[in-house]
Amino acid sequence: MAVSADDLSAPLGQKSERKPRRFRLPVTGTQATAGVLGTLLLGFAGVAIFHKDPLGGEPVARVAIKPPETAAQKPAATPPVEVKHGTPDAAKTADAPGQKTITIIDGSSGARQNVVVATDGADSGSPDAPAMMAGIDQKLLEQSRYGMVPIAAGGLKPVTAYAAGSDAERAKAMKTPSIAIVIGGLGVGAAKTIESITKLPPAVSLAFTPYGSDPGKLVERARAGRHEVLLQLPMEPFDYPDNDPGPQTLLSSATPEQNIDRMMWHLSRFQGYVGVGNFMGARFIATDTAMQAVAREANKRGLALFDDGSSSRSVAPAAAEALGMPFARADVTIDAAPSSAEIDKALSRLEGLAKERGFAVGAASALPISIEKIAAWAKTLESRGVMLVPLTTAILKSKSS
Repeated sequence: MAVSADDLSAPLGQKSERKPRRFRLPVTGTQATAGVLGTLLLGFAGVAIFHKDPLGGEPVARVAIKPPETAAQKPAATPPVEVKHGTPDAAKTADAPGQKTITIIDGSSGARQNVVVATDGADSGSPDAPAMMAGIDQKLLEQSRYGMVPIAAGGLKPVTAYAAGSDAERAKAMKTPSIAIVIGGLGVGAAKTIESITKLPPAVSLAFTPYGSDPGKLVERARAGRHEVLLQLPMEPFDYPDNDPGPQTLLSSATPEQNIDRMMWHLSRFQGYVGVGNFMGARFIATDTAMQAVAREANKRGLALFDDGSSSRSVAPAAAEALGMPFARADVTIDAAPSSAEIDKALSRLEGLAKERGFAVGAASALPISIEKIAAWAKTLESRGVMLVPLTTAILKSKSS
C-alpha cells in the first residue's frame, strides 16, 4: 500500500483530503506581454522594409482631375430665360454662368421686375454667332465680329425689304386716317411674346429686345404671322446701373466707337427687322453726341429709327431729321396706366389724333391687359373710318404729309 506524504502528515484517525492541482501557464504574464509587443515590432519592421512608400507615410489627398470640355462636348443650348418678380430687397442668389439678372422699373407705377437674361458670352466679347434665320435676303447682310448684321446694298434697304403690308394697303392708307402701334419688350418671356404674335392683328408692329435664349425663333414666328419687326437697343436710363437694361447697354459716357461696337452685338442677335428703337434709355436718348452716332450707324445700314416717346428730352427726332432717315416717334403710350379704363382713353386719343392730322403712332408693352384691349379695339377700328397699319406705312405717310 502506497503512502503519500500527505497521509503521513495527517493526524491519526483522520483521513486527509486531496486538493486539486492548479493549471499553470508555461510562461508568466510579463513574458506574454513582451511576446506580443515583439510581434508588433516585427510587423512594423517588415512593412518598413518591404513596402515602398515614397511619401514615408505622410497624409495623402486624392483629387479627381476632369479634362477640359471640347467644343463638341459643351452644351449647345443656352439656359432658358427665367423671369423673377420681386423687389430688389428680396433675397438674391449669384447669377449662373451665361446669365445676368437685371432690374426693370416701370416708369408709371414704380413696380420693379427682376429679369434673368442669357448673356451668351456678351461680356467676354466672343459670343457664338446666332443661327441664320429663314426668309432673309443674304445681300442685306454683312459679317461682323459678332455675326451677321444688316446693311444697305445696291439701293435695297432692310426698312423696305422687310416692311409689312402690300402696295395696295399702303396706297389705301395714304387716303385714310391711319394708326400704327408698336408692342415693345418682346423676346424675354416666350409666353407673352407668342401671345402678342397670335392675338394681335398682323398690322401691329412688334419690337424685340436682343435678349432671350433664342430670340431668332420668336422673330421668325412673328414674321411668319406677317408682323413687322423692330430691334430694341438697350440704352442707359438716368438711374443706371441700379436700373440696368442688360448686357452691352449703350452708355452716354462711352465713346461713339464703344457704343457702335455694342450696337453691333445687338444687331447680330437676329435678322429681318425694319429698324431699331430704344429699350429704356432716358439718359442716353437725351445725350446728343451719343444718339447721333447711333442714328448715323442705323441710317448707314438702311434701318428706320423708332422713339417710344417715353422721354420728353429725346434728341432722336432732331438726329433723324438731320440725316433724312425714316423715323417715327410714339404720340401716345397706351398702357402708361395699365388699367382697362385708361387704355381705352389712350386708344381714343390715338383715334382723334389720326383723324386730325392723318396718322398717329402708339406704343405699348406686352401686358396681358394691353394685348386684350388692343386686339378688341382693332376689330372695330375700320368701322370708325380709321386704318391700322405697320410702322413703316405710318413713316411713309408722315413724310408725304
